[in-house]
Amino acid sequence: MSKQRLYQAVAQDLIEAIESGEFPPGTRLPGERELAERFEVGRVTIREAEVALEALGYITIKTGSGVYVRNRTAVETGQVPDVTAFELTAARAVIEAEAAALAAANMTDRGLLELEALVEAMSDAERNAADDGEDVDRRFHLTIARLTGNPVIEHIVAMLWRIRGESPRVREVYAGVCAKDAEARTDEHAAILDALRRRDPVASRLAMREHFQRLFEAMLHASEARAIAELKQRLVEDRNRFLVTTQI
Repeated sequence: MSKQRLYQAVAQDLIEAIESGEFPPGTRLPGERELAERFEVGRVTIREAEVALEALGYITIKTGSGVYVRNRTAVETGQVPDVTAFELTAARAVIEAEAAALAAANMTDRGLLELEALVEAMSDAERNAADDGEDVDRRFHLTIARLTGNPVIEHIVAMLWRIRGESPRVREVYAGVCAKDAEARTDEHAAILDALRRRDPVASRLAMREHFQRLFEAMLHASEARAIAELKQRLVEDRNRFLVTTQI
């Protein structure tokens, strides 16, 4: 086995040990001599493996102190970050509004046909109370991101939608709001499409921002209604406990 492949193999074994919990975040790795004996390699190979692990974000090498396992972030591990629906929507409002402006400047006739078909499908789902309205919504936004011609923007927007789909508390809020506002959602997407059809970046950005502004307001209203309902429920429970206590 070549020297290069040898340190890579050691690095991979250390990654597996870290991810398995043998070396939890914050702990100090064994010294070079102990690791060299464990993997039956030289200390130089251990140092090269540790440099590779530091570059990958698994460890921090502190001169004179030792090597420590890092607490890797959600972004580094590929996990969905724990955010609120409001935090996600704030990010979407900024990023997707600019994506709409860029897509308008680069819009093609074929792209417009794709978006027109999606808005029509969204309208059909609303009229027929179909379950695929959310999927069409997702495809509409991802198509706009793709039509920017910038793969970085396309990737970021796809990640935002992944968070929406995989975060339980975000998914719950969006599901409750979107189910009640299907008609408004269709009209807003039609307005975005109209601005894109005119290839107007300013109007496209504004239409997308207005879409998210309405979503913000709907989320606030839903949150307030839920908070009031929870407060009423607690008051009823407190009243019942009080009545039981006074009857003893």
